[in-house]
Amino acid sequence: MTACDQLTRRVPKCLKYLTYRLQPPTIKHVTTRHFASFTDARRQLRLVLDSAHSGRVTTVHRDTQRFAVVDAAQLAARFMRLRPSGAVVVAVGGGWAALLPGLPVAGDGATFDQAIDDLIDTLREYAQDWNDRLLDAPNHRDNWDVVEIVELASDDELRAWIMATEQAARVTS
Repeated sequence: MTACDQLTRRVPKCLKYLTYRLQPPTIKHVTTRHFASFTDARRQLRLVLDSAHSGRVTTVHRDTQRFAVVDAAQLAARFMRLRPSGAVVVAVGGGWAALLPGLPVAGDGATFDQAIDDLIDTLREYAQDWNDRLLDAPNHRDNWDVVEIVELASDDELRAWIMATEQAARVTS
């Protein structure tokens, strides 16, 4: 057998190996979803994020604490389903007022849409204040879910959340 014949027989094997090595691994083969340390998670950050994005329960331990890593869009969508806004929009005088009962936020405007836009702005300001100083206040602590929704959602998603509430009332006076 010549050297050329030997090389010809090895090439398909080499190509098969190279093809296998060049294909990116798929998330289906992931077995590690729980990372014992921050260092371990940092070393495998792509795997941590891919696992969370796929919807798998993914955790990272740091000292005695355990953290869940969750895809932000999935978390926001789930919170929006579990925590309806309960928005109430009322015609007042020559304009509109929008509020979320139980929360210290309200918006107003000359039109219905302007009142909703103002409510969204007010929600964003409240989320900032909550993160900066209100999260430990007893009367604000339980608003964590709303703050998560506001922080993770776009303005369009917040508008849909506010408007999707079946209990939302458009009351004219």
